[in-house]
Amino acid sequence: MGREQARWTRARLGRCGPSLDLLTARFDKHVYAPHAHEEFTVGVSVGGSEVIDYRGGRIRTGPGSIVVLAPGEMHTGGPGDSGGGYAYRALYAGPSLLTEGVLGGVPHFREPLIDDPELAAAFRAAHTTLSACPDPLEAESRLPWLLATLSRRHSTAGPAPDTVPGAHRIALAVRDRLADELLAPPSLADLAEGLDLSRYQLLRAFRTTMGVPPYAWLAQHRVHRARALLDAGLRPAEVAPLVGFADQAHLTRWFRRVLGVTPAAYRNSVQDARG
Repeated sequence: MGREQARWTRARLGRCGPSLDLLTARFDKHVYAPHAHEEFTVGVSVGGSEVIDYRGGRIRTGPGSIVVLAPGEMHTGGPGDSGGGYAYRALYAGPSLLTEGVLGGVPHFREPLIDDPELAAAFRAAHTTLSACPDPLEAESRLPWLLATLSRRHSTAGPAPDTVPGAHRIALAVRDRLADELLAPPSLADLAEGLDLSRYQLLRAFRTTMGVPPYAWLAQHRVHRARALLDAGLRPAEVAPLVGFADQAHLTRWFRRVLGVTPAAYRNSVQDARG
């Protein structure tokens, strides 16, 4: 499995919002001492098997399984197979983040081990991306939505109503604010409060109307703005901060995703055509 390693990343939920910790871990032999967290621990196994002592029982994970550990609950963790090691991705979410999209307050998970391949893949993808580039709007668009989905599907809490009155109007208002403030976009929590909505309702209205979450819409808008600047002869490193990307790598990731080429290759092709 490789050497013992653990890497922490702190993602902020919105430009001035609260932070959320992400852990990427891979261990051969490490055994955790009994401990508890103030937050919910949501982990996805990505390799090997881990054994966790929890609530008087024993959990054995496997690749693709989701583990949810409640705040304040003592637990341990260690390799499930001799010599096999284990690897996982985990995030540590305050209880309020799991109340969005459900009724009745903080949810309870009867079973800590959850089999939901689709949700596990979504958590792993979001964790991997945000560990590399913890963009605040992307973190706020993806993580609360995934945590709400977790609570709605697998906790004892009842789901909040899906219908958001005026969803189209809400989505257009949010879109316009993001476009106007692309260098320092407002937090979704602030936008939701201004519209007298929960953040989950705002995300649902936006995704239903626009077909993508807010961070993805804004990234595409930034790419189109970047394209015009590259056409004008600016270099990718100059363009990235002018349209709100964290750096050239962030610009390149989205430019390729939207247009199929790197910004440098696009700029060179445009310059060659003019020559």
